[in-house]
Amino acid sequence: MRFTKMHGCGNDYIYIDCFEETVEDESAAAAALSDRHFGIGSDGLILIKKGTKADFEMVMYNPDGSRAEMCGNAIRCVARYVYDKKYTDSLKFTVESMGKIKYIDLILENGEVSLVRVDMGVPELNAKSIPVVSPSDRAIGERIRIDGRIFKMTCVSMGNPHAVMFIDEDPRSFDLEHYGSLVENNTAVFPNKVNAEFARVIDRNNIEMRVYERGAGETLACGTGTCATVVSAILNGYADNDVTVHLLGGDLKISWSGDENDSVFMTGPAEYAFNGEINLSKIDLDKITKIKSALTHN
Repeated sequence: MRFTKMHGCGNDYIYIDCFEETVEDESAAAAALSDRHFGIGSDGLILIKKGTKADFEMVMYNPDGSRAEMCGNAIRCVARYVYDKKYTDSLKFTVESMGKIKYIDLILENGEVSLVRVDMGVPELNAKSIPVVSPSDRAIGERIRIDGRIFKMTCVSMGNPHAVMFIDEDPRSFDLEHYGSLVENNTAVFPNKVNAEFARVIDRNNIEMRVYERGAGETLACGTGTCATVVSAILNGYADNDVTVHLLGGDLKISWSGDENDSVFMTGPAEYAFNGEINLSKIDLDKITKIKSALTHN
Protein backbone atom coordinates (compact mmCIF):
# COMPACT_ATOMS: atom_id res chain seq x y z
CA MET A 1 0.00 0.00 0.00
CA ARG A 2 1.37 3.40 -0.98
CA PHE A 3 1.24 6.34 1.42
CA THR A 4 2.41 9.93 1.83
CA LYS A 5 3.73 11.35 5.09
CA MET A 6 2.87 15.02 5.62
CA HIS A 7 2.82 17.43 8.52
CA GLY A 8 1.43 20.80 9.52
CA CYS A 9 3.77 22.48 12.01
CA GLY A 10 5.10 19.06 13.00
CA ASN A 11 1.65 17.51 13.53
CA ASP A 12 2.36 14.49 11.33
CA TYR A 13 -0.07 12.07 9.72
CA ILE A 14 0.03 9.21 7.26
CA TYR A 15 -2.09 10.04 4.20
CA ILE A 16 -3.66 7.30 2.10
CA ASP A 17 -4.99 8.32 -1.30
CA CYS A 18 -8.26 6.36 -1.52
CA PHE A 19 -8.65 7.43 -5.13
CA GLU A 20 -5.88 4.86 -5.73
CA GLU A 21 -5.76 2.62 -2.62
CA THR A 22 -8.24 0.59 -0.55
CA VAL A 23 -8.00 0.15 3.23
CA GLU A 24 -10.04 -2.79 4.58
CA ASP A 25 -9.96 -2.21 8.34
CA GLU A 26 -9.34 1.51 8.75
CA SER A 27 -9.19 1.56 12.56
CA ALA A 28 -6.73 -1.33 12.79
CA ALA A 29 -4.65 0.20 10.00
CA ALA A 30 -4.44 3.48 11.92
CA ALA A 31 -3.20 1.77 15.08
CA ALA A 32 -0.65 -0.34 13.20
CA LEU A 33 0.71 2.31 10.85
CA SER A 34 0.87 5.08 13.47
CA ASP A 35 3.09 3.12 15.85
CA ARG A 36 6.50 4.80 15.87
CA HIS A 37 8.39 1.58 16.64
CA PHE A 38 6.76 -1.10 14.47
CA GLY A 39 4.85 0.96 11.91
CA ILE A 40 5.55 4.15 9.99
CA GLY A 41 5.00 6.44 12.96
CA SER A 42 2.55 9.36 13.10
CA ASP A 43 -0.07 11.27 15.05
CA GLY A 44 -2.71 9.30 13.17
CA LEU A 45 -4.06 8.17 9.81
CA ILE A 46 -5.85 10.28 7.20
CA LEU A 47 -7.82 8.75 4.33
CA ILE A 48 -8.43 11.06 1.36
CA LYS A 49 -11.67 10.25 -0.45
CA LYS A 50 -14.15 11.72 -2.89
CA GLY A 51 -16.67 13.80 -0.97
CA THR A 52 -20.41 13.24 -0.90
CA LYS A 53 -21.31 16.59 0.69
CA ALA A 54 -18.15 18.43 -0.37
CA ASP A 55 -15.51 18.20 -3.08
CA PHE A 56 -13.35 15.89 -0.95
CA GLU A 57 -13.64 13.92 2.28
CA MET A 58 -11.03 13.58 5.02
CA VAL A 59 -11.47 10.48 7.19
CA MET A 60 -9.33 10.79 10.30
CA TYR A 61 -8.17 8.28 12.91
CA ASN A 62 -6.13 8.77 16.08
CA PRO A 63 -3.07 6.54 16.66
CA ASP A 64 -5.10 4.38 19.04
CA GLY A 65 -7.51 3.56 16.21
CA SER A 66 -10.35 5.76 17.43
CA ARG A 67 -12.16 7.99 14.94
CA ALA A 68 -11.59 11.74 15.23
CA GLU A 69 -13.85 14.52 14.01
CA MET A 70 -11.44 17.16 12.76
CA CYS A 71 -7.80 18.22 12.59
CA GLY A 72 -6.86 21.67 11.33
CA ASN A 73 -3.31 20.70 10.46
CA ALA A 74 -4.43 17.58 8.59
CA ILE A 75 -7.07 19.36 6.54
CA ARG A 76 -4.44 21.81 5.27
CA CYS A 77 -2.30 18.87 4.16
CA VAL A 78 -5.27 17.23 2.45
CA ALA A 79 -5.94 20.51 0.65
CA ARG A 80 -2.39 20.76 -0.64
CA TYR A 81 -2.30 17.08 -1.61
CA VAL A 82 -5.45 17.13 -3.76
CA TYR A 83 -4.28 20.29 -5.53
CA ASP A 84 -0.79 18.91 -6.18
CA LYS A 85 -2.29 15.63 -7.45
CA LYS A 86 -4.43 17.71 -9.83
CA TYR A 87 -7.67 16.32 -8.42
CA THR A 88 -8.74 19.98 -8.60
CA ASP A 89 -7.35 23.03 -10.35
CA SER A 90 -9.30 25.45 -8.19
CA LEU A 91 -7.71 27.46 -5.36
CA LYS A 92 -11.05 27.36 -3.54
CA PHE A 93 -12.84 24.11 -2.68
CA THR A 94 -14.46 22.21 0.18
CA VAL A 95 -13.45 19.28 2.39
CA GLU A 96 -15.80 17.36 4.68
CA SER A 97 -14.94 15.46 7.85
CA MET A 98 -17.53 13.60 9.93
CA GLY A 99 -20.25 15.44 8.01
CA LYS A 100 -18.85 18.93 8.71
CA ILE A 101 -17.74 20.97 5.70
CA LYS A 102 -14.70 23.27 5.72
CA TYR A 103 -13.94 25.90 3.09
CA ILE A 104 -10.40 26.05 1.72
CA ASP A 105 -8.36 28.87 0.17
CA LEU A 106 -4.92 28.01 -1.22
CA ILE A 107 -2.18 30.65 -1.26
CA LEU A 108 0.42 30.09 -3.98
CA GLU A 109 4.00 31.26 -4.25
CA ASN A 110 5.86 30.68 -7.52
CA GLY A 111 3.07 28.35 -8.60
CA GLU A 112 3.28 26.12 -5.50
CA VAL A 113 1.07 25.98 -2.40
CA SER A 114 2.82 27.97 0.34
CA LEU A 115 -0.03 28.43 2.82
CA VAL A 116 -3.55 27.13 3.30
CA ARG A 117 -6.34 29.23 4.79
CA VAL A 118 -9.27 27.30 6.25
CA ASP A 119 -12.67 28.55 7.34
CA MET A 120 -12.88 26.42 10.48
CA GLY A 121 -16.51 27.33 11.15
CA VAL A 122 -18.29 28.90 14.07
CA PRO A 123 -17.03 27.98 17.55
CA GLU A 124 -19.43 25.95 19.67
CA LEU A 125 -19.66 27.37 23.21
CA ASN A 126 -22.72 25.59 24.57
CA ALA A 127 -21.48 23.32 27.36
CA LYS A 128 -23.85 20.44 26.57
CA SER A 129 -22.93 20.49 22.90
CA ILE A 130 -19.15 20.42 23.46
CA PRO A 131 -19.79 18.35 25.72
CA VAL A 132 -18.59 19.47 29.15
CA VAL A 133 -20.40 19.13 32.48
CA SER A 134 -20.65 22.66 33.81
CA PRO A 135 -22.86 24.56 36.27
CA SER A 136 -23.27 27.20 33.55
CA ASP A 137 -24.52 27.15 29.97
CA ARG A 138 -20.97 28.03 28.93
CA ALA A 139 -17.68 27.11 30.58
CA ILE A 140 -15.75 30.37 30.20
CA GLY A 141 -13.05 31.12 32.78
CA GLU A 142 -14.44 28.33 34.94
CA ARG A 143 -12.40 26.96 37.83
CA ILE A 144 -11.28 23.33 37.60
CA ARG A 145 -9.14 21.42 40.10
CA ILE A 146 -6.56 19.08 38.59
CA ASP A 147 -4.50 17.07 41.08
CA GLY A 148 -4.80 19.81 43.70
CA ARG A 149 -4.01 22.70 41.35
CA ILE A 150 -6.69 25.21 40.30
CA PHE A 151 -6.87 26.24 36.65
CA LYS A 152 -9.26 28.61 34.89
CA MET A 153 -10.74 26.66 32.01
CA THR A 154 -12.61 27.75 28.90
CA CYS A 155 -14.26 25.05 26.77
CA VAL A 156 -14.83 25.32 23.04
CA SER A 157 -15.68 22.85 20.30
CA MET A 158 -14.19 23.39 16.85
CA GLY A 159 -15.78 20.17 15.61
CA ASN A 160 -14.02 18.36 18.48
CA PRO A 161 -13.93 19.28 22.18
CA HIS A 162 -11.22 21.46 23.75
CA ALA A 163 -10.48 22.62 27.28
CA VAL A 164 -8.15 25.64 27.24
CA MET A 165 -6.26 26.68 30.33
CA PHE A 166 -4.08 29.80 30.53
CA ILE A 167 -0.97 29.55 32.69
CA ASP A 168 1.66 32.03 33.83
CA GLU A 169 4.71 29.78 33.43
CA ASP A 170 6.57 28.89 30.25
CA PRO A 171 4.54 26.14 28.53
CA ARG A 172 7.79 24.42 27.49
CA SER A 173 8.58 23.63 31.13
CA PHE A 174 4.98 22.81 32.11
CA ASP A 175 4.28 19.17 33.10
CA LEU A 176 1.95 18.57 30.17
CA GLU A 177 2.10 14.77 30.29
CA HIS A 178 0.79 14.75 33.86
CA TYR A 179 -1.90 17.41 33.71
CA GLY A 180 -2.90 16.81 30.09
CA SER A 181 -3.59 13.13 30.68
CA LEU A 182 -5.66 13.90 33.79
CA VAL A 183 -7.77 16.43 31.90
CA GLU A 184 -8.25 14.22 28.82
CA ASN A 185 -9.50 11.27 30.85
CA ASN A 186 -11.70 13.15 33.33
CA THR A 187 -14.92 11.71 31.95
CA ALA A 188 -16.92 13.06 34.90
CA VAL A 189 -16.38 16.53 33.40
CA PHE A 190 -15.74 15.56 29.76
CA PRO A 191 -18.04 12.65 28.82
CA ASN A 192 -16.34 12.17 25.42
CA LYS A 193 -12.89 12.98 26.79
CA VAL A 194 -11.23 16.19 25.62
CA ASN A 195 -8.21 17.85 24.04
CA ALA A 196 -6.33 19.89 26.63
CA GLU A 197 -4.47 23.12 25.79
CA PHE A 198 -2.17 24.95 28.17
CA ALA A 199 -1.31 28.43 26.92
CA ARG A 200 0.53 31.58 27.96
CA VAL A 201 -0.37 35.02 26.60
CA ILE A 202 2.73 36.89 25.43
CA ASP A 203 0.82 39.97 24.28
CA ARG A 204 -2.53 40.67 22.64
CA ASN A 205 -1.35 39.28 19.30
CA ASN A 206 0.91 36.40 20.38
CA ILE A 207 0.26 33.26 22.43
CA GLU A 208 2.44 30.25 23.29
CA MET A 209 0.66 26.91 23.56
CA ARG A 210 1.16 23.17 24.08
CA VAL A 211 -1.52 20.59 23.49
CA TYR A 212 -2.37 17.14 24.81
CA GLU A 213 -4.66 15.55 22.23
CA ARG A 214 -7.41 13.08 22.95
CA GLY A 215 -6.31 9.63 21.80
CA ALA A 216 -2.82 10.80 20.82
CA GLY A 217 -1.05 12.48 23.74
CA GLU A 218 1.16 15.50 23.10
CA THR A 219 1.52 16.62 19.51
CA LEU A 220 3.72 19.39 18.13
CA ALA A 221 0.67 21.32 16.92
CA CYS A 222 -3.12 21.14 16.82
CA GLY A 223 -5.08 23.29 14.39
CA THR A 224 -8.48 23.02 16.08
CA GLY A 225 -6.80 23.46 19.48
CA THR A 226 -5.07 26.59 18.25
CA CYS A 227 -8.40 27.98 17.08
CA ALA A 228 -10.02 27.08 20.41
CA THR A 229 -7.16 28.76 22.29
CA VAL A 230 -7.55 32.04 20.40
CA VAL A 231 -11.35 31.97 20.80
CA SER A 232 -10.83 31.42 24.54
CA ALA A 233 -8.29 34.24 24.76
CA ILE A 234 -10.64 36.68 23.02
CA LEU A 235 -13.62 35.63 25.16
CA ASN A 236 -11.57 36.21 28.32
CA GLY A 237 -10.31 39.59 27.10
CA TYR A 238 -6.68 38.53 26.70
CA ALA A 239 -6.25 38.99 22.95
CA ASP A 240 -7.20 40.99 19.87
CA ASN A 241 -8.85 39.51 16.78
CA ASP A 242 -5.70 38.44 14.90
CA VAL A 243 -3.31 36.22 16.84
CA THR A 244 -0.18 34.25 16.02
CA VAL A 245 0.03 31.09 18.11
CA HIS A 246 3.52 29.72 18.70
CA LEU A 247 3.48 25.91 18.94
CA LEU A 248 6.35 23.51 19.41
CA GLY A 249 6.22 22.67 15.69
CA GLY A 250 5.72 26.15 14.26
CA ASP A 251 3.33 29.09 14.06
CA LEU A 252 -0.32 29.32 13.06
CA LYS A 253 -2.25 32.53 12.40
CA ILE A 254 -5.81 32.65 13.70
CA SER A 255 -8.43 35.33 13.06
CA TRP A 256 -11.82 35.67 14.75
CA SER A 257 -14.07 38.73 15.01
CA GLY A 258 -15.29 37.83 18.48
CA ASP A 259 -18.85 37.54 17.16
CA GLU A 260 -20.14 34.09 18.13
CA ASN A 261 -21.91 33.81 14.76
CA ASP A 262 -18.69 34.35 12.79
CA SER A 263 -16.23 31.72 11.58
CA VAL A 264 -12.71 31.25 12.87
CA PHE A 265 -10.03 31.39 10.15
CA MET A 266 -6.75 29.48 10.37
CA THR A 267 -3.74 30.04 8.09
CA GLY A 268 -0.67 27.83 8.11
CA PRO A 269 1.69 25.59 6.15
CA ALA A 270 1.30 22.04 4.83
CA GLU A 271 4.54 20.15 4.18
CA TYR A 272 5.58 16.83 2.68
CA ALA A 273 7.92 14.52 4.60
CA PHE A 274 8.21 11.52 2.28
CA ASN A 275 6.36 8.96 0.14
CA GLY A 276 6.58 5.22 0.71
CA GLU A 277 5.05 1.80 0.36
CA ILE A 278 4.28 -0.67 3.15
CA ASN A 279 2.88 -4.18 3.52
CA LEU A 280 0.26 -3.71 6.21
CA SER A 281 -0.21 -7.46 6.73
CA LYS A 282 3.34 -7.76 8.06
CA ILE A 283 2.69 -5.42 11.00
CA ASP A 284 1.77 -7.41 14.13
CA LEU A 285 -0.95 -5.28 15.73
CA ASP A 286 -1.50 -7.75 18.59
CA LYS A 287 2.19 -7.45 19.53
CA ILE A 288 1.99 -3.65 19.47
CA THR A 289 -1.14 -3.70 21.65
CA LYS A 290 0.45 -6.02 24.23
CA ILE A 291 3.63 -3.92 24.45
CA LYS A 292 1.64 -0.69 24.88
CA SER A 293 -0.49 -2.33 27.56
CA ALA A 294 2.65 -3.51 29.43
CA LEU A 295 4.20 -0.04 29.24
CA THR A 296 0.98 1.55 30.53
CA HIS A 297 0.80 -0.78 33.54
CA ASN A 298 4.47 -0.27 34.37
